[in-house]
Amino acid sequence: METGIKQRLVETCRKKLTDSGLNLQQAMDDLQQQANDYGAPKDRYDPFKTQLLRRRDMLAQQLAKELQELRILDKIDVGIASPDVRFGAIVITSEFNYFIAVGLGKVDTTDGTFYAISLQVPLYEALKGKKTGDKVAFRGKIIDIKQII
Repeated sequence: METGIKQRLVETCRKKLTDSGLNLQQAMDDLQQQANDYGAPKDRYDPFKTQLLRRRDMLAQQLAKELQELRILDKIDVGIASPDVRFGAIVITSEFNYFIAVGLGKVDTTDGTFYAISLQVPLYEALKGKKTGDKVAFRGKIIDIKQII
């Protein structure tokens, strides 16, 4: 596999985040419209309108997180292969293929299936700094690192 795979994987992750962000924005707009259509609160503790606005605010927090993850993807240098497991690396193992960037879970591309994981997950801590050919014990399994891109 060449480093072009990293560019395609980053673009696939970017599209996944962008699509999700657009869906979140639409849901926020719908909730805001419902709250506006409901009118002024019926009393000081109007639970319906408060619930709508809380759900909208929760979605706004999720949208902010996704925008932050898009900025994280921008920091990846897609033109170079990583010498070891670190941020931006693609790790091909005996079991799964991992993309060390943001926590998106399963990402299907034309190059195969990858699991996008963040720097905060225990699996990354176990893999961090390892090189091609290393073996890592994680939760009772041995992970054989076949290639790092």
